[in-house]
Amino acid sequence: MFDKLSQAQQQIEEIKRRLDAIQVTGEACGGMIKLTATANIDFKDLSIHPDFLANASKEEIEEVLIVAINKTLEQADKVSQAEMEAATKGMFGGLGGMFGA
Repeated sequence: MFDKLSQAQQQIEEIKRRLDAIQVTGEACGGMIKLTATANIDFKDLSIHPDFLANASKEEIEEVLIVAINKTLEQADKVSQAEMEAATKGMFGGLGGMFGA
């Protein structure tokens, strides 16, 4: 059983490393604001188009930035879930009925 737990811990660490290497992007207002992060939600880049910045109010910029953040988080969550599902598909199969039916 401890071998299985050790193996599971190693797989989780490997997933974290893979997620660090995957970049996701959220865009808002037709690409006027772009936010890039890793799938582990480590934000790497924020780009605001100069025309949008020059013509938008503070409130508009905040609103569109929140949309970009939410889209980036959504993409990161989708990638993370897919990686976890793929990696854990058979991870706990060997534990049998240990936790009941």
